[in-house]
Amino acid sequence: MILHFQLRSPFQASLSLLILLLSAFLRRSESSCRSGCDLALGSYYVTAESSNLTYVAHFFNQRPAEVLPYNSLTNQDSIINGERLNIGFPCECISGDFFGRNFSYTARSGDTYYIIATNYYANLTTADWLAATNSYPASGIQIGDLINVVINCSCGDPGVSMEYGLFETYPLRPGETLDSVAAEFNLSSQKSLIQQYNPGKNFNAGTGIVFVPTRDTNGSYRPISPSSAGLNGGAIAGICVGVIVALLIVVIFLYFGLCGKKKGKKTLLPSLSDDSTPMRHAASDKNTALASLEGTLATATSLSVEKSVEFSLEELAKATNDFSMANKIGQGGFGSVYYAELRGEKAAIKKMDMEASREFLAELKVLTHVHHLNLVRLIGYCTEGSLFLVYEFIGNGNLSQHLRGSGRDPLPWLSRVQIALDSARGLEYIHEHTVPVYIHRDIKSANILIDENLRAKVADFGLTKLTEVGGATLQTRLVGTFGYMPPEYAQLGEVSPKVDVYAFGVVLFELISAKEAIVKSSSLMESTGLVSLFEDALSQPDAREHLRKLVDPRLGDDYPIESVLKLSQLAMACTQENPHLRPSMRSIVVALMTLSSSTDEWDLGALYANQSMLNLMSGR
Repeated sequence: MILHFQLRSPFQASLSLLILLLSAFLRRSESSCRSGCDLALGSYYVTAESSNLTYVAHFFNQRPAEVLPYNSLTNQDSIINGERLNIGFPCECISGDFFGRNFSYTARSGDTYYIIATNYYANLTTADWLAATNSYPASGIQIGDLINVVINCSCGDPGVSMEYGLFETYPLRPGETLDSVAAEFNLSSQKSLIQQYNPGKNFNAGTGIVFVPTRDTNGSYRPISPSSAGLNGGAIAGICVGVIVALLIVVIFLYFGLCGKKKGKKTLLPSLSDDSTPMRHAASDKNTALASLEGTLATATSLSVEKSVEFSLEELAKATNDFSMANKIGQGGFGSVYYAELRGEKAAIKKMDMEASREFLAELKVLTHVHHLNLVRLIGYCTEGSLFLVYEFIGNGNLSQHLRGSGRDPLPWLSRVQIALDSARGLEYIHEHTVPVYIHRDIKSANILIDENLRAKVADFGLTKLTEVGGATLQTRLVGTFGYMPPEYAQLGEVSPKVDVYAFGVVLFELISAKEAIVKSSSLMESTGLVSLFEDALSQPDAREHLRKLVDPRLGDDYPIESVLKLSQLAMACTQENPHLRPSMRSIVVALMTLSSSTDEWDLGALYANQSMLNLMSGR
């Protein structure tokens, strides 16, 4: 389905935009949740490789006996190819924003996010979703890496019916239709009900996920649990904020629509044709299609940016050997990255889908205004056919690869402190020295690039938010990576520079331990945040000894424990639950400069006892 907009006047354009934004915010509130439900089912399509219950169950961290109650099997070791297995699991409210369940998968040789999603999880998740919920780059997955596999689920929709609270996450296959799915679930007379639970879904596409009401093991439909019905306070507040933001955008749009003709000296991004970007319907989230359209519409308004080098598609294609696999050096949630040599300079070219226009514009706007030694440098862009961003080439990988990738020497302790300082300086610049202030919103080890001298540059500004200096805390849609989000952002969507400070604190813990932000237990059934592990260690009377157990074992004894203690205390200050108690990036830079030069002069141990120091660290 393709929507066409003909904006005949600034007023009509503003009205269309207002309706779009209000719809998006209202739908956003529908997807918000307060609590989950004790059961959802996933429909697993069996292939020749997966025709064994033990094989399938282990992908969901379960035993065959836990899968059997939801299936009628005569022989659990010989499942017919082409059948579907039901996998039962609790459906949780994740970050107050959507329903899902997080499973753990241990990577094998040659794994990619696409292979994991299609071959092992039978399209119950997608490669893009895996990339968004993990810190490993798509081209850097190593044997033994623990991958977060988030599968979306449903606990019902009070706006449709209170009678159905048990749903099956059902990946469509080629040839399936609404009629065939309805027949499969004995709901042929209630096809409209299935469509109501999947608004806008094209069942004939043969791909994507749909949610279908189903019966429990007793053959009964479960009503909606009262705890999972209704909107939470954050969702209601989000609607109010959404209306206000929408009205403000209308005013701005009118102003630029009426006055833009008088100002034509700045370079404008070319508008994207409406019919060049079909709407995508992600069954895991009702408002994905609207969000995609909103991004395309934002591009079509021709936002002004300062002059940046514009490359032709022909020049980029020639530099990358027609974007060959030999030149491909990375894969992210919004596109692929290729190595190139352009006009005598080594470069990395990010090729993005047209649907990622929001992220493209955000990154272009930031990096054409902001220049700093510790921020990746933007060389130029191209908008022919796809969206392209051209960066300086940093050829030594990212911090996540250095900490956890195989085949690399362990980073020396002093290099780790220097990388922390470099990254903090980059963030301090966008927090303290730009007007308006920029908030990165996706700080993580995978977005910190390391050059050949083991110096760091912050990268990937596609989710960056801007706000006026001293402005109020914003509420916004939830983006970023699990494990790095502070409570006020994950639960309420509140954005301030302290969001980056929290994520930076998690990166400091990673530098010390080389562990993931979310640490899986040996049984793979439970996970713990890295912040919690260090909080427990620092609360012990013999904190140093407990910290030694968390230090990257590849360092051996090659580190000063006092320096580890101080860096841990700084990280703990950054990850305070109350954002007002977190230090500013300026204070963090000062602390890290002192730590890198002399560990004897910096007494962070008295941080919490000294109120004046606390105020300084908090930027008050």
